[in-house]
Amino acid sequence: MTNTPDLKTSATVATLDDLAKLASYSLVDTLNCDPDAKANGVDHAPRQVFTGHFVPVNPTPIQDSEYVAHSQTFFHELGFADSMAHSADFMRMFCGDLSRVPEPMRKIGWATGYALSIFGTEYTQQCPFQTGNGYGDGRAVSVLEAVINGQRWEMQLKGGGRTPYCRGADGRAVLRSSVREFLAQESMHALGVPTSRSLSLYVSKSDKVQRPWYSQGSRARDPDRFISEAVAISTRVAPSFIRVGQLELFGRRARKQEHPQALQELEKIVLHLIDREYGDVIDKHLGTAEKILLLARAFRSRLTALVANWIRVGYCQGNFNSDNCAAGGFTLDYGPFGFCDVFSPYYQPWTGGGQHFAFLNQPVAAERNFHMFCTALQPLLTSLTSQKDCLQQLDQIRGGFSAEMQTQLEQMWASKLGLGTFNAALFNGLQTLMAQTPVDYTIFFRELSTLPDDIGPLKKSFYEAYEGMDKRWSAWLAIWQSLVVSGSANTSTSDANAFKPRSRDQISRQMKLVNPKYILREWFLAPAYRQASAGDYSLIRELQKVMTQPYAEQSKEVEERYYRLKPAELFEMGGVSHLSCSS
Repeated sequence: MTNTPDLKTSATVATLDDLAKLASYSLVDTLNCDPDAKANGVDHAPRQVFTGHFVPVNPTPIQDSEYVAHSQTFFHELGFADSMAHSADFMRMFCGDLSRVPEPMRKIGWATGYALSIFGTEYTQQCPFQTGNGYGDGRAVSVLEAVINGQRWEMQLKGGGRTPYCRGADGRAVLRSSVREFLAQESMHALGVPTSRSLSLYVSKSDKVQRPWYSQGSRARDPDRFISEAVAISTRVAPSFIRVGQLELFGRRARKQEHPQALQELEKIVLHLIDREYGDVIDKHLGTAEKILLLARAFRSRLTALVANWIRVGYCQGNFNSDNCAAGGFTLDYGPFGFCDVFSPYYQPWTGGGQHFAFLNQPVAAERNFHMFCTALQPLLTSLTSQKDCLQQLDQIRGGFSAEMQTQLEQMWASKLGLGTFNAALFNGLQTLMAQTPVDYTIFFRELSTLPDDIGPLKKSFYEAYEGMDKRWSAWLAIWQSLVVSGSANTSTSDANAFKPRSRDQISRQMKLVNPKYILREWFLAPAYRQASAGDYSLIRELQKVMTQPYAEQSKEVEERYYRLKPAELFEMGGVSHLSCSS
């Protein structure tokens, strides 16, 4: 589960000119441009986009930019020299100024539209035009596609200024939310959870915007004031940024025959998705109908594994609409996310999210998104064949989501508990105890990974001690210990060593690769972006260093600072225990 980068990789991309040689713009070269777009990319006012897969847009540069951070891990994976993050031309480009990029890089970026569905229900009326044609990348502008070491990457500026999809907003991201997303992507990758990646983070020393936020120490549910915050641009990177919502948009247009090219545009975006995200598992020589069915199966597998991984590390997406669901099956759009401190099935960091997006309801939310994904594919399958067989197969794939999700969850819980197979009675008993005590989710499973002989170490995770709970915990622990010992053969494999007994040290090491010691708790983040607002980025870089080694036993000082229970005074604090926006 861990990701240990090879930091000795030699840099092959030392300058922006080196990076330019790797440019390869598949989306804008193969898909349809909005016919109403402006060729020069000066297209920053909200408007309806009726057709086309993308709109050419010039990002709006931030002024007086300053370096905050870059991902050393990702730079080394890409073969980038760390010095490049500080170079004037690299900073200029990734602060939104494309006017002087070297050829064959292009001087205009692009934004894409998507539909909105919430928990399996389509919404169009929330669009400013009440048509659904105004949703899309309102402040995210892609500026480069490049093929690096055989892998295609798309680089996108978050907070890159207004696009036609901005819906009247300013198109900016502030330093606070940019720090959260930058560090979250770093942390999630290190945790072994599929995610978009962080490349760089820059802030303006002069540009400010007004945002609603919480007063210091506020326990209000919603922000109680407006504050002036520094504008920032973070660059996030992924094989593509195609969302389930994008497929929904083109599926809806095809279903309703909204324009003559609607079905063709649906087919092009689906085949483009397959090429970008599933080219290694779907044979390009197959027919389109076969490709679509394989796509549905592959996405189902990735999405169920992703959500199981979220729960494994205590992560809650908060707002898991279809437009926040990457069709490539990785974590995307770190808005009102959170890592749970106190275990609760109903943990939800976003005040507007409701229980349907809560921690242990995420599998159901994922199933609703998968349903919308399959619905979007239906018009294309219908047009490709007069036979009902393919549509029936798609329905079977859709209907199999719940069973596959359950299999993934059971495997995940078994691995967290150090067992070869899932034990429902043991798990149900544990879940009840964790909720009633209550316990810190991360600390509990990390302490359990030491294979304690009694409940002493586990009590490090207890927020409260109730009379009579020790006896119940001891009884549960005894049952768990007997199952771990009796199941010490590695029953999850089928090789020659499958029934070789595991030692206690082996079991403990294996559990510690599944149960992280360090997670990006919101009360670690809040001081980091408060310091950053005063120009001090040291805590951001400290968190980056700690959270990119989440499974490691780090120094005593790090343990004392970052492996501890949430202080009582921080409970119910706005912007720490909950938040209502993520701008």
